[in-house]
Amino acid sequence: MSGASWLGAKFTTRPSPRPPVDRPPLDLAGRASLTLATWFGAGLSPVAPGTAGTAAAIPLAWALSYAGPAAYVATTLAVTLVGMVVAQRAGRHYGVADARQIVIDEVAGYLVTMAFVPFGVVTALAGFLLFRVADVFKPWPASYFDKRWKNGAGVVLDDVVAAFYSRAAMVAVVAAGRRFGWL
Repeated sequence: MSGASWLGAKFTTRPSPRPPVDRPPLDLAGRASLTLATWFGAGLSPVAPGTAGTAAAIPLAWALSYAGPAAYVATTLAVTLVGMVVAQRAGRHYGVADARQIVIDEVAGYLVTMAFVPFGVVTALAGFLLFRVADVFKPWPASYFDKRWKNGAGVVLDDVVAAFYSRAAMVAVVAAGRRFGWL
């Protein structure tokens, strides 16, 4: 991995994964897995695919806000569990366990962040920003999954665990919004 320095901080960059040229074409299940793992192509964004994946999760969170708590929880669990499977398969395809194209983990994380929050423009944007910060900084134990679990489960769980921090911050945002009248 190569490193870059910015104001004395050392950051590592992931190599740009490319599937081997001798890989056979994907079957229907493989194409479906890549479609879900990239969240219908959001992860193929050439700039900030994780941010694009999180933004692409907003319509799903909005739709689920009308579906009721049971449907919201069931869908979040389904996205998380299916995400682990398709992230594993996509990681093998791209040759890197946590390839930048895989963004279903951001979708699961955003859904956790927005669980049981009154959905609106302010909360959607606050949840987006808070989750992106938590996802980038990966507070413990999210960092544990990110560093040690190099498989589909680790790819998704680091974002889901980080989302519990942004979810906690959303409780404060909602309380402040109600207190000051902008929610």
